[in-house]
Amino acid sequence: MSRQHPQINLSRRGLLKFGAGAIGTGVLTAGLTSNLLAAEKKAPAEDEITPDKALQELLDGNERFVQAKRRNPNQTHSRLVEVAKGQKPFASILGCADSRVPSEIVFDQGLGDLFVCRIAGNIATTQQIGSLEFGSLVLGTKVILVMGHERCGAVEAAIKGAEVPGRIGSLLEAIKPSVESSKDKDGDKLENACKANILAQVKKLKSSTVLSELIKAEKLKIVGGYYDLDTGKISIVS
Repeated sequence: MSRQHPQINLSRRGLLKFGAGAIGTGVLTAGLTSNLLAAEKKAPAEDEITPDKALQELLDGNERFVQAKRRNPNQTHSRLVEVAKGQKPFASILGCADSRVPSEIVFDQGLGDLFVCRIAGNIATTQQIGSLEFGSLVLGTKVILVMGHERCGAVEAAIKGAEVPGRIGSLLEAIKPSVESSKDKDGDKLENACKANILAQVKKLKSSTVLSELIKAEKLKIVGGYYDLDTGKISIVS
């Protein structure tokens, strides 16, 4: 790494120092320090999952969901007690707030498995990016999947240029660049815009200094996924 682009120390000890400085003082720092110290003590075997394996685990779980062969893992009372002491999710999801797309169900996962951020239109706001940085840097998630979906109402509203009350318009403004970039593509206009929006949010996440350093260190993968409301199938968008 050149001097112009200093690399973040990604060791557990380095993360401890980075986290304390980045989050600040008080209760948040105390909690962060506690989590990192706990992570430093865990068995090496827990670190063996790679970004590719984490992504495959998500896709395998979705396949079980589609085939009506869900295992409903990590949903017992003993798991509840276990994760109450600390969390170590393997994947992060930036998903739409749509009630038809609950991450733990469609990926067949359980308590403590997924670090989930949901917002209408699955857009990467400053707060969402900060949350996902925390999930990857501190909690150790190996993959971030930006999950958009078929017939997204927020994207459709952005296409129509709908006039909306309150702060709903801030969501549509964030989606409009993707509507514009996809308007001349062949095929279904809404589907094209939904997928363009997924890719735009993936790109935005990759521009994060924290996340980009984790990607360079091969500790993280960021991908896009498109959820079919009719079948429950998630396809990778690239």
